[in-house]
Amino acid sequence: MRRPETAILVLGGLLAVLGGAAAQVAPELAAAGALALVVVVAVVAHPPAAAYVLLATTPLIVGIDRGAVIPALRPSEAVLGLVAAGLLGRAAIDFARGRPLTWRPTRLDGALVALAVAGSVLPLAWMVARGRAIAPDDVLYGLQLWKYYAVFLVVRAAVRTEHEVLVCLWICVAGAVAVAAVGIAQVAGVGPVVHVLSTYYAPFDDASLVQNLRGSSTIAAPQAVADVMAITLAIVAGLFLRGRRRGLLLACAGVLVFGAVAAGQFSGIVALLVACLAIGVITRTLGRQFLVGAPLLLLAAIALKPVIDRRIAGLSDSGLPASWSGRLDNLQTHFWPELFSGFNWVLGVRPSPRVPVPGTPGRYVFIESGHTWLLWVGGLPLLLAFAYLTVAGLAWTTRVARARSDALGLAATASCTALAVVAVGMIFDPHITLRGTAELFFALLALALHPRLVPAREWAVRPPPGTR
Repeated sequence: MRRPETAILVLGGLLAVLGGAAAQVAPELAAAGALALVVVVAVVAHPPAAAYVLLATTPLIVGIDRGAVIPALRPSEAVLGLVAAGLLGRAAIDFARGRPLTWRPTRLDGALVALAVAGSVLPLAWMVARGRAIAPDDVLYGLQLWKYYAVFLVVRAAVRTEHEVLVCLWICVAGAVAVAAVGIAQVAGVGPVVHVLSTYYAPFDDASLVQNLRGSSTIAAPQAVADVMAITLAIVAGLFLRGRRRGLLLACAGVLVFGAVAAGQFSGIVALLVACLAIGVITRTLGRQFLVGAPLLLLAAIALKPVIDRRIAGLSDSGLPASWSGRLDNLQTHFWPELFSGFNWVLGVRPSPRVPVPGTPGRYVFIESGHTWLLWVGGLPLLLAFAYLTVAGLAWTTRVARARSDALGLAATASCTALAVVAVGMIFDPHITLRGTAELFFALLALALHPRLVPAREWAVRPPPGTR
């Protein structure tokens, strides 16, 4: 037996002994530790399990707040840490066996690192230069984009074959359908579903936010639910065009459209339209997408009429949704005065995109404008980094989507759709960092432009000289 395997067995034995002792003192902690050990060992033994576990669990637990189940962490962050630890353990074993490390950075890595640096390092350095105190909020929000880059790295390191990419895409579809089903049951007032969501998924521990006819589901954000539905429709459309399991896929598409409408967001309808347009343009089936999508959307609107009636009843005197008028007022009151004074928009104000509500401890006003968020957090560098990622990413993913008809092409179609949905959604909210949306977006990027599966020439913005 080789030394790395021996070390794993010895470590597993020690952990088993410690777990048995812990079970006598804290059974719940011991059970959680045993489950974590199983996840890590499974990833060490079979690295693609890291992507499978991450994609399967994230949409179901991402809405649970920090500290609600695990101290100082969200459960989704704990899962990310476990699968990353498993991949690092496997890399250490391979290195001990004499296998060289094959990871090489690409231009996409450069774009994502530039986005993360512009959203964390630069604004924190600018705060130090101005003598402003750095709050824990600034550090936590500064780590957001790095966390999503970690999702990208984990999926890229775990997936190695075209078949594994296809499995990941089906897992994304299954997760989104589950989220949609929970959201539909939520707005329908199904008691057990509403109870579970109110207990574990209520934002700011406010159960009324779960009972307001908006399908926040297990993501705990109706905007992100609508995004996930729209992006996953691109995966379903790609699988449908391949001609396999069309009955099942058509049923999935119907559930996803219903889930997007159940989210009760005007921006969600926009996301659906953007997704259908992107899918139609990439696959050159715009007319077919309309013929299938329009009846589904109409049927969902009829079935979920109470949700739509409530949103229409909330229109303000200006004709805008009341929530849009409220977010505009918040921007004009709490954010724009500071942002546009003293050239703060050049390098940003601070990474934390929220301010406390006066007289209400524990409640905050968040920035509900993606472009304001970019300027507030990182100023022009972050705005330019996001613009580069969007423009170059659309060019890269479109090229791969049209060059390939396999699972990589499907992932590129979904990734291109996600870029379009996020880019348009930034008009309303910072969709690049919405929980649920961001994890799916960065994972699809990793699948679509995997350097070991897609040659660089296939996703280059410009082909190298001398190639056709």
